[in-house]
Amino acid sequence: MWNERYNEAEYIFGTEPNDFLRDTFKKITAGGKVLCLAEGEGRNAVFLAEQGYEVTAMDMSEVGLNKALKLAQDRGVEIKTQVADLANYEFGEAQWDGIVAIWAHLPTAIRQHVHAQIVTALKPNGIFLLEAYTEQQLTMDAVGGPPATQKERFGSLAVLRAELAELEEITGIEKQRMISESTRHQGLSAVVQFIAKKTDKHKFKR
Repeated sequence: MWNERYNEAEYIFGTEPNDFLRDTFKKITAGGKVLCLAEGEGRNAVFLAEQGYEVTAMDMSEVGLNKALKLAQDRGVEIKTQVADLANYEFGEAQWDGIVAIWAHLPTAIRQHVHAQIVTALKPNGIFLLEAYTEQQLTMDAVGGPPATQKERFGSLAVLRAELAELEEITGIEKQRMISESTRHQGLSAVVQFIAKKTDKHKFKR
């Protein structure tokens, strides 16, 4: 499906980075290694590379990642790409200064598989940064997010806190905000924003 969706000249979500990432990326150690999950056509990965990070963009769509490489070339930066399925993707151990998930709406089992690896995969002081649509998006007059038939794919702060409890939460909020990312994400939207850090203690009480 995603190969078909990305198989056009247009960058369907645009070429500029997600606003939340743009405003908060400096929480990731400067010049560090960053993994961008379900990165599609590469706009966020390329932005991070422009800021001096060593970036790997992973996605199940080879077509999307080829467009990511082209965007990086056009912008004069380098990124690594990896065609993979998050259902069986292995993150490694102490590999990443940052892991970024922007609009990575996953079925429950795959989401839990991903979240179970985050703490181990991050280096000490590594950052996990996420923005996703919440189920409230279905009530909004906006474009974006999973369909109503796939409610399990929506994000929620409660789930993030439960599944990533070993990280120290820096930012955790559900809110409404204006989004303008090409024609696919438009309007006043309902989102969850989450940033958390791996520390030496790993486990924190809220």
